[in-house]
Amino acid sequence: MAETAQGVVWDLSDLYRGVDDPRIDQHLQDLATRCAAFGQHRGFFSRADFSPLALRDVLEEYEAICELMSRLGAYAGLITAADTACDAGRRLEDRIRQQLVERENELTFFDLEWLAVDDARAQALAVDPVLRNYAHYLISARRYRPHTKSEPEELLLNQKSLTARAAWTNLFDEFVSALRYEFDYGGERQTLSQPQVLALNYHPERDRRRAAQQCLFDELSRHELVLSSVLNTVAQDHAINDQVRHHTGPMNSRHLANEVAPAVVDRMLDVAEANYPIAHRYYRLKARLLGLPKLATYDQYAPVAANMPSCSFPEGRETVLEAFERFDPRMREVAQQFFDLRWIDAEVRPTKRGGAFSASTIPSVHPYILVNWTDKLRDVSTLAHELGHGIHQYLSRKQTYFNFHHPLTTAETASVMGEFLTFDHVMETTRDPQVRLGLLCSKIEDAFATVFRQTVLTRFEQLVHNARRQERLSSEQLCEFWWQANGRLYGDAVDMFEPYRWGWAYIPHFVHTPFYCYAYVFGELLVLSLYRMYQEEGKRFVPRYFELLESGSIDAPERLLAKAGADISEPGFWQKGLDVLGDMVTKAEQLAAEVFPAKL
Repeated sequence: MAETAQGVVWDLSDLYRGVDDPRIDQHLQDLATRCAAFGQHRGFFSRADFSPLALRDVLEEYEAICELMSRLGAYAGLITAADTACDAGRRLEDRIRQQLVERENELTFFDLEWLAVDDARAQALAVDPVLRNYAHYLISARRYRPHTKSEPEELLLNQKSLTARAAWTNLFDEFVSALRYEFDYGGERQTLSQPQVLALNYHPERDRRRAAQQCLFDELSRHELVLSSVLNTVAQDHAINDQVRHHTGPMNSRHLANEVAPAVVDRMLDVAEANYPIAHRYYRLKARLLGLPKLATYDQYAPVAANMPSCSFPEGRETVLEAFERFDPRMREVAQQFFDLRWIDAEVRPTKRGGAFSASTIPSVHPYILVNWTDKLRDVSTLAHELGHGIHQYLSRKQTYFNFHHPLTTAETASVMGEFLTFDHVMETTRDPQVRLGLLCSKIEDAFATVFRQTVLTRFEQLVHNARRQERLSSEQLCEFWWQANGRLYGDAVDMFEPYRWGWAYIPHFVHTPFYCYAYVFGELLVLSLYRMYQEEGKRFVPRYFELLESGSIDAPERLLAKAGADISEPGFWQKGLDVLGDMVTKAEQLAAEVFPAKL
């Protein structure tokens, strides 16, 4: 287990001092009181004499209530992420979730009454200067008008969520995080957590990589009843909600939440799939570099350089900060606070949630970042990614609560930029050509994982949700859908390892947020284009970029991006980002010919 991040644990006291902090009960009681008092505004929009100023006062109170609810919910989620086995944390999360559902039910009338306002009156209010800060919030909320039910129905749907998707999500998280993998290799038997067994995908020994994937998928397959039941239930719950709300297809609700036109997403996914040959070029290059006739799925993340150095947490921290400072000193200044003020949890613990994330929390506090630092050089990229998220969320604090959270489609705008800034800095400061090739290959693979793999994941979800509307799906059917979607990416360039059929079984996005994954494709290709603009324009680009980050969701994503120079309606826009990936593969081919001429 890595030691250099030991003790790097976040301090959540800016939210609450602990699960027994008396302010939690005080805030829950305060919420109950304020939500009950907010009931006096029932019928507000039917009053002939209400003014824009009066509406602004009501919205400000509504915002304050929602922010307090988010404070409680964010803390409960962070506590359980830090220790999924903590009984007190789980009980607190359950108690808070139940009470928040009750409070949300008390507020539901207001949103429904706003949707009932006729379009002409709503438009006039939204453009009134007094309500300037709420213009986008008011108008964008009305996109849900055709999909909203009566108040009793909305209350019932909200209440049932506790025993519907939320319950299955909790089961999935707790079940998967508790799994242990008995890895038997070379006469040595180890009990590994999921992050540890996944880390072996990057091991230089091919037999060990193969054994690790066998171990991972064998263990997952032993729990096929639970894992397939969870995915079936979530997909069916999604279908029922779509039917109740009159959504035209499984992705429609996600498009609404992301404020993106379905045609834009369809075009993006089609262009990404049309560029799978870029991946085939790279996979064939990598096979030659590894001395293999063809890659297998367990080879795709194998290191191409045997001398890749390790990286301690302090070294990784300084690398990222230096890279951010080169872009703009303000970027380093914001990132520095995450380390100095203990907003990061980096040490690896047995019951800690795997992976990495940045939790935005609320505008009046600050984000928190979770990573699992394993002293690998690739951890630097993960840290840069999450710090990018954190900077974006921190700068969005300039907005009030309703304009604070950016949609998924623009959520990667700073995270991927942070990765590329750090990557360029590391490449420029690395002298060993083999290490440079290894870094470039790793970066290409990360980009593929975001663009091509997330496209595969989205196509898998489309297959699952469309089929689930006809019948319950067996684990064999789920495995076959996974095989089909991945086969289109790997083609004849990669042999798919038979146990890999179970690759769908541990991916949380399928359970937490159906069709979340296409936002990764959107975000990566968007930033590839923005990064090219930065390379072309230099420092002139920086002010527009910071303005974009500070904007939060004050306007529709398409309009905010247009201010930064990105036209997502342009047919060639997505291809521009994919051309950058093609250029990276070309550079890898050139560098490989210099470093390993005999292999090529």
